[in-house]
Amino acid sequence: MEQPTCGQGLAENAPLPAKLAELTAALAENLEAHLPTLELDDEHSRREHEVYQELARRHRDAAAQLAAAAGQMAAQRDLPMGRHDLRAVSPEVAEAFQRFVDRKQELLALLQRQLEEDRRMLAGMG
Repeated sequence: MEQPTCGQGLAENAPLPAKLAELTAALAENLEAHLPTLELDDEHSRREHEVYQELARRHRDAAAQLAAAAGQMAAQRDLPMGRHDLRAVSPEVAEAFQRFVDRKQELLALLQRQLEEDRRMLAGMG
């Protein structure tokens, strides 16, 4: 079996930041959808409105950055394989990959927990 190139690896991992971009954009949309429910004659509601607007903007910016990175990664499928110095593969390389795998596992667990709560909230909305 032929070893995939680094470009193929980038392309195969592109769906992760792409999906994170979609999720982050949906969070921004959710924050913005909440804004009309706030009564702006109330001091606390005005502050909440400001915070939600700022967070929605930041999330939209982050989503755009993630989407751009995903697009760049996906476009690298045909990137020619460069020479690699296998002597430079240190324990830090494996540790970095292990952290990546661990963060994926943590993200999966977080999403599963939050999804259950979100579904309960949706059911309560009618």
